[in-house]
Amino acid sequence: SRAVSKQASETHSARHAVDAAILSRRSIRAFLPTPVARDEIARILEVAARAPSGANMQPWKVYVLSGEARLRLSRRILAAYDAPKAPDAPARTASYTYYPRQWTAPFIERRRKIGLDLYQLLGLERGDTAGMAAQHGRNFQFFDAPVGLIFTIERVLEQGSWLDYGMFLQNIMLAARARGLDTCPQAAFIHYHDIIRDELGLPASEMVVCGMALGHADPDKVENRLNTEREPVSGFVKFMDV
Repeated sequence: SRAVSKQASETHSARHAVDAAILSRRSIRAFLPTPVARDEIARILEVAARAPSGANMQPWKVYVLSGEARLRLSRRILAAYDAPKAPDAPARTASYTYYPRQWTAPFIERRRKIGLDLYQLLGLERGDTAGMAAQHGRNFQFFDAPVGLIFTIERVLEQGSWLDYGMFLQNIMLAARARGLDTCPQAAFIHYHDIIRDELGLPASEMVVCGMALGHADPDKVENRLNTEREPVSGFVKFMDV
């Protein structure tokens, strides 16, 4: 019938739109200064908040930084990042442990490959520690995006809420793509949680989860040509019928 045909067409269109948002999402490392309207940011976060969470706890909290607020946080973190460090100075303590304490295969190979691919695009030679450090430091400028997001979570919450939080973050990135916007989720900020806490006035009960750059990708920057590889389904899925 005509109604069934219309429903099938709408389902196909919705599936295509969702797939397109997922497949076109990339971590963008150079943004245009084009502003993003506050109403659009609010709508993205409103849509993203439909992410599921255990007992509907909704464990996320978001600080949206733009204009001078974004620049001020970036300046403070960059000052600390660029400050000379004594040889015996302890490393900065992160708000939590993001990466494994011991790297094993295949994860270490994947990590090395993405780093090598990015540095090759940027023309950085192996051993160019200054160039690599400068590129890493661009995290703290939100890669020049007009909007920076800082995410926090209550310390009392457990691993289940962190799983829920990941779905919320993914929803933000996909809702942004549906609007022609781009993002880069950034764990780098967790090493400067003390500065973030002071600058944003975070209560002691909250801890930093990550940051995220939001805006329009700069199509002329070579780093935005980076396309990371993914394992085929056969590499991580086992179908069991009996």
